[in-house]
Amino acid sequence: MLHKVVGAEVREFVEREHEGKPARVMIASRLYHTGAEDLWDAVTSAERLPRWFLPIEGDLRLGGRYQLQGNAGGTITRCEPPKAFDVTWEFGGGMSWVTVRLAPEGKDTRLTLEHIVPASDEDKHWTQFGPSAVGVGWDLGFLGLGRHIESGGGVPPEADPAWMASDEAKTFMRASADAWAAAHVKGGEAPEVARGMAERTAAFYTGG
Repeated sequence: MLHKVVGAEVREFVEREHEGKPARVMIASRLYHTGAEDLWDAVTSAERLPRWFLPIEGDLRLGGRYQLQGNAGGTITRCEPPKAFDVTWEFGGGMSWVTVRLAPEGKDTRLTLEHIVPASDEDKHWTQFGPSAVGVGWDLGFLGLGRHIESGGGVPPEADPAWMASDEAKTFMRASADAWAAAHVKGGEAPEVARGMAERTAAFYTGG
């Protein structure tokens, strides 16, 4: 099954308002075999984040600023351990938003992430790549987090050049892009448009 290969188990694409303006929302979730306290620590600890995602610095509390090494920074706008946090996601001069929710399911914990992007007809990046532009990256994060929860250690997938160059990684990223295309179609996009976006994203990640 695809979710055994690709980082998230469930993906959804929806359009809705955010802060009174139209937005596109990519939603991903996965069940992790650990308790909420441990999963919260894994996704918020400056010591653990580099083991599966990226090094982080800043004032990691409500109202504080954070910066992911070589990636986004922003402000922590909600922090309710061990169940919820929201951040602004500021990268390349643009602003979007990320929310994370943790919910116990028996002895396990489900992580649900939403990446909320302003909707604009002039957004050339969206027109080219669609939801998989952020979706493939989050799938890699979900994969790395799963490995970390299982082993306690780990190296983020994107920080492992040998893995990123492997056929396994290329298959993973193509499958991720295809899965986001399917979610996009389910959310109302024309199949040929969604497939084109996914193909361009996969080519970007795999080098062709």
